[in-house]
Amino acid sequence: MVRAYTRKDYIRKIPGSRIVQYDMGNLSSDFPLTVSLALKEKAQISHNALEASRIASNRYMQRRAGRMGYHLKIRVYPHHIVRENPMATGAGADRVQDGMRKAFGKPVSSVAIVNANQRVLTIRTNKKNFKDAKEALRRAAMKFPVTCKIVIDEGAELVK
Repeated sequence: MVRAYTRKDYIRKIPGSRIVQYDMGNLSSDFPLTVSLALKEKAQISHNALEASRIASNRYMQRRAGRMGYHLKIRVYPHHIVRENPMATGAGADRVQDGMRKAFGKPVSSVAIVNANQRVLTIRTNKKNFKDAKEALRRAAMKFPVTCKIVIDEGAELVK
């Protein structure tokens, strides 16, 4: 994996993150059950993928458990800025383009560098909404470029 490119004071024109919220649902209540989504391998997850997974899981949990029946938290932040060396196309592009000479690239996106078994999303809920939380995390996992697993962090004895 590449060393993180995060020094924002040296980088010009950083694209903004699309993630709107990191905490959703009932933030104050104490839930006995904690279910998380962990990646099976090391990966870079874009801010677009994180926002898409947040929308998918939050919408499902809101419909099934209601506004006060869960707490959803995004546990990673897209610090790493991704660069791209855009290639010119069209007539005469070969005379304009330098190819891979001085190919540092311009900032295009930001990603979160996530390790294997690191938790990306966490849902805290009650025993009756456990299956809904698992389904919400499964839907969120569809938005990521790697395979994920659902892990019960707290309250495993409640669902056996």
